[in-house]
Amino acid sequence: MQYWDAVLSFIVATAVAAVATPLAARLARRLGAVDLPRERGLSVRPTPLLGGLAILAAVLVAGWIWLPPKIYLPHVLHGPAGPGGVVRMWAVIAGACLITLIGAIDDVRPLPPIVKLAGQIAAAIIAVEGGAVVTSVTLPFLGQLTFPNAGGALTVIWLVALMNVVNFSDGVDGLAAGLCTIDGVAFAIIAFDLGVHGAPILAAITAGGALGFLFHNFYPASVFMGDAGANLLGYLLGVIAVVGSLKVNAVVALIVPLTILVIPFLDTSFVIAKRLKYRRKPWSADANHFHHRMARIGFSQRKTVIYLYVWSFLMAGLAVGLRIVSHHHRNQVGWVIGLLLFAVVCAAASVYLIYVLEIFKFKGLRAFELRRADPQATEDEIDVQVAKDIETGEFEKVK
Repeated sequence: MQYWDAVLSFIVATAVAAVATPLAARLARRLGAVDLPRERGLSVRPTPLLGGLAILAAVLVAGWIWLPPKIYLPHVLHGPAGPGGVVRMWAVIAGACLITLIGAIDDVRPLPPIVKLAGQIAAAIIAVEGGAVVTSVTLPFLGQLTFPNAGGALTVIWLVALMNVVNFSDGVDGLAAGLCTIDGVAFAIIAFDLGVHGAPILAAITAGGALGFLFHNFYPASVFMGDAGANLLGYLLGVIAVVGSLKVNAVVALIVPLTILVIPFLDTSFVIAKRLKYRRKPWSADANHFHHRMARIGFSQRKTVIYLYVWSFLMAGLAVGLRIVSHHHRNQVGWVIGLLLFAVVCAAASVYLIYVLEIFKFKGLRAFELRRADPQATEDEIDVQVAKDIETGEFEKVK
């Protein structure tokens, strides 16, 4: 029965978000929450924000119908704060409402980074107090690692990180919404297989809300989700990862969410590393995300998101395969070989896209040569020249 509940909740969440998104866009225009074209952005016309309100509406409506008051988790370590196997959904929803509100305010009138961070931490604490806290994880070959006293703090860091990771990836039409749809479906399948009652429904609702919004956000987007939507989706995916995977003492519990979320994590890690390298604030805005770099190479917005969708789909499929094979078919040679071959395909796709995204070391050496030859050249000018050199295969000698 829970399978049908997840399917129906996904359909209803999709429908609610699809219907509510134009209403959210209309409200955004009235409030002046409109994103204007910027040098570092890829949009070419003013676009209303607050699409996250429609996603929240989808979560509230579908959640009110299908989400249970509590999620009981099997095989979970009990910590000092009480049973670790019970998650109260009212707390999860309350945290979702709070972070959406903070994001919506920021969309209308930009807030200082410290205020936004405080809002993210507050939302994460609400979820943790509601039971969405990890007190142990099971590592391959190492067994169970417990941290009953530090679990709350580590979970807050995890949730805040996911909010910012999704927020950072929301820079091109349809990208964040599409990735969250794929990731939500993958988490739902894995939570079903782990036997976590309620978690698959929350994942399905999240995926449905993202998909319904995507109908209006795919290129050319008529509305953006804004901080309200990006923070909400990051928060929900973080909670789902905790409830639907990390809190369950399965061998792949830690590997699964990291595999599913590898693309936004890689993007965020690369961007922050580059900002630190050039002594800029980690939260400062720039045009060095994966989608920006693909645009500079010459990819259209549609081609960019499709490439990243395919990459995300492959990695999500690998995560699902890891769970299914490790739990159901680990002693069957055919299944293991099939998983290994699929992992090789995922690795090859990742290497290819990393090559496309100009991360290989020899490209860094080329950038160093150009920077040394012309110290006055901007970072963007160097990136454009490197992309041209690599794409054409013609390198002008740097004197």
